[in-house]
Amino acid sequence: MRLIQFSALAAFMLSACMQPAPKSASAATPATPAPSTPSEVLAQTRASDWREPAPENLLVLELASGRVVMELAPTFAPHHADNIRALAHEHYYDGLAILRVQENYVVQWGDPDEKREIKNAQRTIPGEFFRSMSGLNFTPLPDGDVYAPEVGYSDGFAAARDPKSGQAWLAHCYGALGVGRGMGPDSGGGPELYVVIGHSPRHLDRNITVAGRVLQGMENLSVLPRGTGALGFYEKPEQYVTIRSLSVASDIPAAERPHLQVLRTDTASWNAYVDVRRNRRDPWFLDPTGHVELCNVGVPVRAIP
Repeated sequence: MRLIQFSALAAFMLSACMQPAPKSASAATPATPAPSTPSEVLAQTRASDWREPAPENLLVLELASGRVVMELAPTFAPHHADNIRALAHEHYYDGLAILRVQENYVVQWGDPDEKREIKNAQRTIPGEFFRSMSGLNFTPLPDGDVYAPEVGYSDGFAAARDPKSGQAWLAHCYGALGVGRGMGPDSGGGPELYVVIGHSPRHLDRNITVAGRVLQGMENLSVLPRGTGALGFYEKPEQYVTIRSLSVASDIPAAERPHLQVLRTDTASWNAYVDVRRNRRDPWFLDPTGHVELCNVGVPVRAIP
């Protein structure tokens, strides 16, 4: 009886030993290949990798050529963001004009007669050319920079910082929204604004307040006729391009607002995106470069799925 029990147990153990080993996870599920292009990175993002800008931080510029959507940067220029909102709330910009379109530089708009009444906003406020590094959400880029000790992205905005001085500031990259000023540092405030439409004029960093950037509609600025005067200014009133309106999105009916998402710049997906922008792995490139400049990365924007 004991022999039979032992034999049955031995047979059970032997059969258990002869069972095929389970396949490893790697064998059962082939590893997903690393993305090699920006589009592949974006295709693999999750909903949490994207953020929706608040409507009170979106400016909507309406031109005959189309709509331009800009995001304000109150983290860097809070007083200018407030003042630009106040100007938009009182419809200050409506009916004003594009005054200057300089090839490979900027599009600038404002009041050609400098007589438009300002009701609740201010005409000039102190410049906000930089802010403290302390408490700033900042994702650095691995490559160096000519204009700053460190560069990277802060909540989707191209930025720079200097650990020695403790300062951080927004960079004049393509699409940057700047605040025109005169000779004095406190001679601007928002009545005149400009957008960079050409090669990044980084020499303007920390000399003019950068208050935001264009998210959508750059093509509607870049197609504007170039000014024939010095610095691209229009020489005759009939050359001016009329601003139909410039509104804060929160003042627009919900159905008519832009509904956009911006790729977060503090995620693993962002790091993967920067990696493929630095190392061009798609077959067309003969030299993968292995570097990327601050203004050459670009932050993806999409319509809300």
